[in-house]
Amino acid sequence: MAQVAVMGTGAWGTTLARLVALEQIRLAQEQGASAAKPIAEVTLWEHQAERAAELQWQRENRAYLPGFPLPANLRVTPDLAEAVHGAEIVLLVTPSQRVRENARALAPLLAPGMVVVSGSKGLELGTHLRMTEVIAEEVAPGTPVAAVSGPNLAGEIARGQPAAAVVAATNAAAAERVRAALTTPAFRIYTSDDLIGVELGGALKNIVAIGIGVSEGLQYGDNAKASLMTRAIAEISRLALAAGANPLTLAGLAGLGDLIATCASPLSRNRTLGLELATGRSVEEILAERRTVAEGVATTKAALELGAALEVDLPIAAEMARVLFEGKSVREAVRSLMVRDPKRELHGLDV
Repeated sequence: MAQVAVMGTGAWGTTLARLVALEQIRLAQEQGASAAKPIAEVTLWEHQAERAAELQWQRENRAYLPGFPLPANLRVTPDLAEAVHGAEIVLLVTPSQRVRENARALAPLLAPGMVVVSGSKGLELGTHLRMTEVIAEEVAPGTPVAAVSGPNLAGEIARGQPAAAVVAATNAAAAERVRAALTTPAFRIYTSDDLIGVELGGALKNIVAIGIGVSEGLQYGDNAKASLMTRAIAEISRLALAAGANPLTLAGLAGLGDLIATCASPLSRNRTLGLELATGRSVEEILAERRTVAEGVATTKAALELGAALEVDLPIAAEMARVLFEGKSVREAVRSLMVRDPKRELHGLDV
């Protein structure tokens, strides 16, 4: 397997690092490891030296992934150059609004042939760029850049429960290399050349998950949740189509699959944010109490920027923005969506 480095020690970054490290061990045992052919090491980069030392000593990420020991071949370091030295694949798994600064720090350390993979789901505020676009602006021209997305709740994958994902890249060979590095008997990876659709699906479903949490908090029932999720897929598909994506991608793992998992699971940070909004609390109050990032908040703003640039109407995102940033009540936002002028179901999706 390829040597892998992971930037970011949140739940998902730690899970991916463990996943690769455990698979390295499994394959070595299967093939008969020897001193002449030691088990490959996986590196996990944490920018705070004190926290990196704590993770390395405790052998567990007690803050974000408690209960899952770090394998012996997984090393945590605060030294980015050390972390990526010799790596063939670097996974960048940090909050979306910090991807640019991390990609900029990574850029001078990349050797020819290294693949940089975004595991972050969001759009950059101000530029409304997708994460691979942000990375591509910071690294050397020609550097292979990919994205991994899908219904990937970190806790379930850490427990070894079956899951699937999609790796997208315009460079087919790069996508195959990442697929090979991340695939395990319990984590099935597919490939795609539709970076736009894969990334937009992964980013925009977080907005919808907030809305689903609101609907559940207001006890609007299963019909309301199903209707919101279905109309959200239409909204995301319209935007993706205008951006140059294949709308069928949104029926796949990075679209419908990720949407279902994020909207249904109690592990979803965006869904639980919506539940709290339904009680009448403000977004500022809720976020002030959290350690983790609810990507849907920033993505709502960035999605509306992108929609305006592409002249695509995003009614669900627009109402969510009014709730999050303008103080509109969640009940009034729901009413506004329900009384909009009627349209054909596939309006804007004619291809």
